[in-house]
Amino acid sequence: MIPRRRFLRSLAAAATIPCVARAAAREPFRLRYVLASALYGEMPLDDILPEVAKTGSESIDIWCRVHGNQREQITQMGDDAFSALLARHRVKLGVSTRYPLGPTGLGDEMKWMKKFGGGIIVTGSGGPKGLPVAELKPAMQGFFERMKPHVAAAEANGVTIAIENHSSSLLHHPDSLRYFAEFNRSAHLGVALAPHHLHGWIEQLPALIRDLGAKQIPFMYFQEHSAGISQKVAKEIELRQLPGFGGGLDYRPVIKALADIRYTGLVEIFMHPTPRGIPILPTVAEITAAINRSRDYIERCRREVVG
Repeated sequence: MIPRRRFLRSLAAAATIPCVARAAAREPFRLRYVLASALYGEMPLDDILPEVAKTGSESIDIWCRVHGNQREQITQMGDDAFSALLARHRVKLGVSTRYPLGPTGLGDEMKWMKKFGGGIIVTGSGGPKGLPVAELKPAMQGFFERMKPHVAAAEANGVTIAIENHSSSLLHHPDSLRYFAEFNRSAHLGVALAPHHLHGWIEQLPALIRDLGAKQIPFMYFQEHSAGISQKVAKEIELRQLPGFGGGLDYRPVIKALADIRYTGLVEIFMHPTPRGIPILPTVAEITAAINRSRDYIERCRREVVG
């Protein structure tokens, strides 16, 4: 027999579960922003880190060449100096973007991220690219088989590997993303969702977000497709990659889908300048103002669809 007092306590605890669930459901949906160092080209980290708070971001995403050189700056100054720099500016390292390493070359980077409390490493899946849809399922199964030891290392180091759906990679077509969600069983492996690489299927984006679910998307770009991604155009056209700059993508259904899945991952306002490695605008203040213009637009969309 269960003692009466313990029985009553268990009933009381059980009764609170629906209340906790309802309270969580009432929590207002918020977006967690991370600032990409590459937007500032090869400017010094000491100039970039103060902008994290100014852009409403909670952490920094460190990029390497050719898109920026902040990872190389850290190597030059040393980890202790970088840690002191983060502390001085009250900034957290949230992401390391390391495309050159690929998904199976992240061992040292995982150990490096562990020093700073873990976080996300963004990279690509590698090829083959452009496979027929009928060949995507076995190809994705093979990808997960190859990733097993690297996912285990991510778990051991407390980091998450986020694979971008890049147009030059295996993980690109919407079906490959759905197979990713079907086969992935680790919280330390997910998708770095890039809408600009889905421009051929952009109308599917809200549904695709729901198909993936929050657990599969630790990181998402807020970037639109534009001719300025790969060729030199007028700055006004290039900037259309940024949300709210006239690129044409309505973010309201996108944010509604993120709210519906109770998304808790990071979002990054981003664009590519041409050529790579230059700042998107001439000065730190102008870059930060452009990011905030985008964030203001996104937040207006958020308020419209979720309050």
